[in-house]
Amino acid sequence: MSVTSREVHLVARPVGEPVPGDFALVETTLPDPGPGQVLIRNEWISVDPYMRGRMNDTKSYVAPYRLGEAMEGGAVGTVIASGDDSVPVGTTVLHSLGWRDHALAPAGAVRAVDAGAAPAQAYLNALGMIGFTAYVGLTEIAPVREGDVVFVSGAAGAVGSLAGQIARRLGAAKVIGSAGGPEKKRRLVEEFGYDAAIDYREGRLEEQLAQAAPDGIDVYFDNVGGDHLRAAIAAARDHARFALCGAISQYNATEPVPGPDNLFLAVGKRLTLRGFIVGDHARLMGEYARRAAGWLADGDLRAEETVVDGIENAVTAFLDMMRGANTGKMLVRLAP
Repeated sequence: MSVTSREVHLVARPVGEPVPGDFALVETTLPDPGPGQVLIRNEWISVDPYMRGRMNDTKSYVAPYRLGEAMEGGAVGTVIASGDDSVPVGTTVLHSLGWRDHALAPAGAVRAVDAGAAPAQAYLNALGMIGFTAYVGLTEIAPVREGDVVFVSGAAGAVGSLAGQIARRLGAAKVIGSAGGPEKKRRLVEEFGYDAAIDYREGRLEEQLAQAAPDGIDVYFDNVGGDHLRAAIAAARDHARFALCGAISQYNATEPVPGPDNLFLAVGKRLTLRGFIVGDHARLMGEYARRAAGWLADGDLRAEETVVDGIENAVTAFLDMMRGANTGKMLVRLAP
């Protein structure tokens, strides 16, 4: 049962902020699955900040996208034809061949998920790498201890909106988030359980953080880098722990970005600044899945989504996400 599928190709390496002309929507025909393969109709695909780095032809922890070929990313879909008895037709699967309507994948490269226990898209959000990233950062990299003051940048985004809630579940006494705009600032406190919120667009970032945490911070979960990292270093208590997850403020930079000019404070304060890649911590995934399922069932974890419909709008969703237009996880919903 060969199918016609649409997929998004990278056709030019972006210089600075990507533009629609760097991408192309291409129609292709996928054959029947051979032995050991499955054909998947994608229903949800993920767009994420890390994908911006894969658009550059530079060495990193993950290979760059190839020009003229479909991009990759997290996706959830239903198997519509199978050449492997272990993944029968009708199975809902999680896989990495997003950015397309349909995917032909090795059966060993997909993971069956229970769409009855949680909405399918949850496996791209709280029950997937997004939630797991927040969990690893706050348990392994910069462990939250009972009574800690925790600061999260990019707090209204996919990882950040979950990080604040998870910090609370881990015993934080106060959780502070930074986001862009008064509406996101309001939602951090009223909907995501933050004790205090900062609107970085108002400026005076260090002053705002000092007002929110007059006695300093113990843990910083960094999604932004730049001025947020500088502010966190200034506010840190002795022996504070920093989980360096991302630096979205500089992903589109065309020249080297200077580091924080107060990094010397890390010496006197005996800070721990540790970067991490969530894939290095797969051993914790089962532990996280059990805890997250319980938090979701109890209503202790809210997984927000911003949804855009149609593969033809996937590039727009990505560009909007990079500009901060989303609250929670940015997802693209595909027609059934």
